[in-house]
Amino acid sequence: MDHLKKRRKHTSILSYWTIRYLLIISSGLLLTALVTFWWIQQEAMNNRMQTTGLLAQEIADRSIGADGNLNITPALDSLIEDRKRFFKLTAEMCVIITGAKGELLFSQPQMTEEQMRYELNDSLDAARSPEFKTAVATIQGNSQTLGHVMVLQAKRTLKYIPREEITFFFIIVIFLIILSWLTIYLLSIKLAQPIQRVAAAASQISGGEYNIVLETEAKEREIHELLLSFQEMAGKLQQFEQSRAVMLAGVSHELKTPVTSIKGLVHAVREGIVEDEEADEFLDIALLEAERLQRMVADLLDYNALTAGIVAIRHDRLDAVPLLEEIVYQWKLTQNGDVLEPDLQLPAKPLLLRGDPLRIQQIIVNLLNNSVQARRQGHQLQLNIRLAQSPQGQAEITVTDNGKGIEPDNRELIFEAFFRSSDKQSILRGLGLGLTFSRLLAEAMGGSLQLGDNREQGCSFVVTLPLWD
Repeated sequence: MDHLKKRRKHTSILSYWTIRYLLIISSGLLLTALVTFWWIQQEAMNNRMQTTGLLAQEIADRSIGADGNLNITPALDSLIEDRKRFFKLTAEMCVIITGAKGELLFSQPQMTEEQMRYELNDSLDAARSPEFKTAVATIQGNSQTLGHVMVLQAKRTLKYIPREEITFFFIIVIFLIILSWLTIYLLSIKLAQPIQRVAAAASQISGGEYNIVLETEAKEREIHELLLSFQEMAGKLQQFEQSRAVMLAGVSHELKTPVTSIKGLVHAVREGIVEDEEADEFLDIALLEAERLQRMVADLLDYNALTAGIVAIRHDRLDAVPLLEEIVYQWKLTQNGDVLEPDLQLPAKPLLLRGDPLRIQQIIVNLLNNSVQARRQGHQLQLNIRLAQSPQGQAEITVTDNGKGIEPDNRELIFEAFFRSSDKQSILRGLGLGLTFSRLLAEAMGGSLQLGDNREQGCSFVVTLPLWD
């Protein structure tokens, strides 16, 4: 219980991304807004200082009379007031005109010589306080300096931005934050919905419900592929579950049948129900059933071992012609006389391949036994085995018979584990692992086992194996 309490609480993808994105975008935009606001203030101060400098120069030009001498007229006050209104300069501005020796000639607002010197530093061309900035213009007349015009303004007034502009600026920032958040919110919803559907479907699968139907259509390719892949996976899991149930039922039935037969036969002999020759016959039948049971168990163990990858496969250099002749000869010795000698079509030149001779024999013998089981009643079985080199540079062994053939509906299923056609289920006992095991063996040696082309009668299997380099 403690580890459950300590388990980290998970949040939805919608909350996770939207909250974090909102914090990131808000911090970024606010930082950008502050930097931009500072830059706007600096630009405003520079622009106003340029305007102040133009005003100082205009006052200097208006302070020269027609004779080229310094002439400060009473109209200068109205000129300054007009320029303040025109350039939207603040009322805190101070205009000072000094003579060639630095004496005070004019000031607005009015001030004494001592006050002027207090406001300006020793050079009388700049404000003493760092909170003020000064624009200076020289009064030139008759090729000489007649005086100076100094316009002082406070930095805070130079940097001043109207409240309406500040309000509008921050409204834009807030609008961008909301727009950015809304964008990521809608994108997160778009992304979260298919993930939620997949999570809900996965929860159903974990509960044993495999019949999942997902809406796989999506504009985004990745989401479409995710939904489609999950839908296909659910279908495969449903098939596997059905196959597992069929497999367990089939294996249980096939293993139970010989065990029941052996038990009944031995019990009949032990209880004396049958005696003498009949008892021996019962025991012989019991031995045959025991051998069949042993063969089925061996097939099941071999299949499990090969699918788990724990069966050793050799890759020897083999001469295919004598190997195939020996396999067919040994197989023919185990057959009754109603099976004709297989027709071998072998190349004139040696064909060297790479593989495991024992596994190749297992594959060929299994195909031949399947042909014997598929022979038509009242017809003699004819087998054809052809060895050739394919255009792709591999050895091809084709096994063909004239038996019942394979129904079109079963052609895609014959290599499935535990699959048996309906006619085999009623006649033969087995687990349906022969072709599956043979294909796994061929693939383990670097080859393949495929069903040949459709035939009117019988069927054809093609085994491909790599050639020796």
